[in-house]
Amino acid sequence: MILTDDDVREIVKLLESSSFNELELETDRFKLTLRRGGTSDTWTQERSTRSSPHLLTPAPAPAPAEISPAGESALAPAANRGIEIRPPLMGTFYRAPKPGAAPFVEIGARVTPESVVGIIETMKLMNSVYAGASGTVTEICAANGQLVEPHDVLMRLAPGAG
Repeated sequence: MILTDDDVREIVKLLESSSFNELELETDRFKLTLRRGGTSDTWTQERSTRSSPHLLTPAPAPAPAEISPAGESALAPAANRGIEIRPPLMGTFYRAPKPGAAPFVEIGARVTPESVVGIIETMKLMNSVYAGASGTVTEICAANGQLVEPHDVLMRLAPGAG
């Protein structure tokens, strides 16, 4: 289950009728913080979505090589491509926390499951993308500023201790 914008609106509606000034909700998949602004009818929100295990999938198994009559390989066997990090939701992928800043990770960077590897902007909200696994970044597949969807691959990791 993913927390939708309608869910957030319903939570804000409940909070508006309460005396609470802040709500923080955290699960394995997301973290949501709502804070009452300067006036009682305005709220600010921070939301981050964590990569869930179903978003971290090993690359597909390589296709078997086809051998031509001459004994030459028509398709070179693909190497195991490692663990794929996929976006948790559709949006614009950014490799750095702000324009001009250094990227969260580069090729060769060692990451842990809690490492932030990028952000996805959706509806003016910035959502952190976590590695979700330990390893070394071997490939960055999505360009900075690229529109991505959950089936896209952002990065690949070689599995191992972070």
